[in-house]
Amino acid sequence: MLSGLLEPTGAAQSWHDRFDEDRLVADLADADVYVGGRLTPAMARAGTHLRLVHPVGAGFDKVSCPDLPAQTQVATTFHHENSIAEYVVAAAVTLRRGLLPQDAALRAGRWATPVYRDGLPQPRSLRGAMIGYVGFGHIGRRTADVFAALGARGCAVTGSGRIANPDGLDWYSDPSDLGRLMHDADVVVVSAPLNEHTAGMIGAAELAGLGPDAVLINVGRGPLVVAEDLYEALRDNVIGAAAIDVWYHYPTGDDVASPSELPFAELPNILMTPHISGVTAETFEGRVRDVADNIVRLAEGRPIQRVVWPRAECNTPTTVDSK
Repeated sequence: MLSGLLEPTGAAQSWHDRFDEDRLVADLADADVYVGGRLTPAMARAGTHLRLVHPVGAGFDKVSCPDLPAQTQVATTFHHENSIAEYVVAAAVTLRRGLLPQDAALRAGRWATPVYRDGLPQPRSLRGAMIGYVGFGHIGRRTADVFAALGARGCAVTGSGRIANPDGLDWYSDPSDLGRLMHDADVVVVSAPLNEHTAGMIGAAELAGLGPDAVLINVGRGPLVVAEDLYEALRDNVIGAAAIDVWYHYPTGDDVASPSELPFAELPNILMTPHISGVTAETFEGRVRDVADNIVRLAEGRPIQRVVWPRAECNTPTTVDSK
């Protein structure tokens, strides 16, 4: 897609259909720009002439920033917030309304609804529901706007405890109030960045605070939530349900890989998706334009947009979403 947009005159490209560290190390020896979401320490050290590393997304946790040459900038791009907001709201409705078990039951000829079966509870709509946001950057803000249109309320915690636009939130704070958020929320949306401060921030205690009627939706990074604790909380109905779009293991070559060592697939109360919440044509059309624009800026000596490295805040919690 980049080849169809404006590029510096005389620019040469090297395309790689799949990740091959040895081939990439060889190509990076004379590269000025690397476009990709994964840059290993060996690749970073090989790219002695690199001036720009550009993941095609907001996350850069797989870029070995400390191993980059001093002159290298790392920039990111977004455009995923609308698509992810659609996914989050759809997942919340699917799980709160019990659509997964209803679908399975009807395929077997059973009408799993309180209209036809005594004793089944009537599901709750989103009107008046409290949505708790762990991270409140582009994704959180847009998702809160969509939930608000359906009558939901909101609260949030961010790494700094600050939010640029808190409209529609009942309250917001820093991670010291994560327990309060889990207690208050009917739906928790996780979109925080993954770093040494946030890894494992949601574990058994936090999930217990969420409660057996609540829903957890993770569109940030898998390891933000402790895998074993999440599995046990779902298995034992400590929480009501979860939608997980980000995982603990990913394919390394083809499209085959178990997302976790734990048997999440055996659980009836989880919606499992392969990191697709932001994957739409609209998302990637915008991202390609951003990457191409930054390459042209680099060639013309103009400032790069959305630089995340080098900067002092790079390894501290922020409100930037991680997709």
